[in-house]
Amino acid sequence: MKPALLAMAFFLFSLFAAKAQNYLSVEDFQKALTPDTRLIDVRTDAEFKDGHLRGAVNYDWFQKDFTDRIKADFSKDTPLYVYCRSGKRSAAAAEKLTREGYTIYNMLGGYQAWTKADKEVTRYEVERFFTASGKALEITLVKHGSLELRYEGLSIQIDPVTELGKKTDYAKEFPKADIILVTHEHGDHYDPEAIRNLSDKDTELITNARCAQMMGYGTVMANGDALSRGFLHIAAVPAYNTTEGHLQFHPKGRDNGFVLTVDGLRIYVAGDTEDIPEMGQLENIDIVFLPVNQPYTMTVEQCIRAAKIIRPRILIPYHFGQTDITPLPEALPGIDVRLRQMQ
Repeated sequence: MKPALLAMAFFLFSLFAAKAQNYLSVEDFQKALTPDTRLIDVRTDAEFKDGHLRGAVNYDWFQKDFTDRIKADFSKDTPLYVYCRSGKRSAAAAEKLTREGYTIYNMLGGYQAWTKADKEVTRYEVERFFTASGKALEITLVKHGSLELRYEGLSIQIDPVTELGKKTDYAKEFPKADIILVTHEHGDHYDPEAIRNLSDKDTELITNARCAQMMGYGTVMANGDALSRGFLHIAAVPAYNTTEGHLQFHPKGRDNGFVLTVDGLRIYVAGDTEDIPEMGQLENIDIVFLPVNQPYTMTVEQCIRAAKIIRPRILIPYHFGQTDITPLPEALPGIDVRLRQMQ
């Protein structure tokens, strides 16, 4: 082929590829992002952990099952927004997914361009789920037993703790909470400083009787209680030890786990507990957070038993200290077990 024709062919191919992939500048990419946007980071796990756009889900382009995972998790009716480090991997991913029938929006310049423009990033892993009406609910995995749920612009903090493994500056890193849930009074769950830093005059603290007494205020929930706050339904469920010699850590009847229901999506945050019989009463749990650190909570074997009793769609082990949780995915076929940095 003559050089002129080759150049023209390359130009036309590039023009077609750009159109098919819907390249967006950093500014236009940012404008397109909403809480309901399906945002995909195609970098490696290590790159993702070093910093990413809030709400992004990590699907490593280099993994052999990349396309299969996308097809399993996302409808072709839903546009996908993708980025990588510099734009090369996301361009390749966009080309592949476009051929699969997806509508793809690819950020020019990738994460490098985003950070150069001084746009917001986070180092926290954020899991994004969608409710029955298609609205996004984000769960920020802060650390250990600390989580944040964000939905429709509202923030629910669960067991926020300032110091523990890594320092969290709640006043700078998170908005004021609409609701703060505290499961019990142990220092890795109850932290008055964190509660104060997250609170304004409209923040509601919901906890057990002991924490409300220690804090001097709060809406008290006991095992079996339920209440609703706008879009959120909260049920307090038992959390306690059953192993002889460990009963003093979390005595029966004192502490709470919480089942949160948001527009049909049901999330069970177990708190500090072992695999107790009451778990058999839980129904239609979509996402469960189970603690795995005996002697205070569960062994890996107990966590496996608990997951088989609850049968959630997704299990995220948390509060696991130095426990080796890597056997969990293989032991729980049919459950999406997500191993995250929740020591």
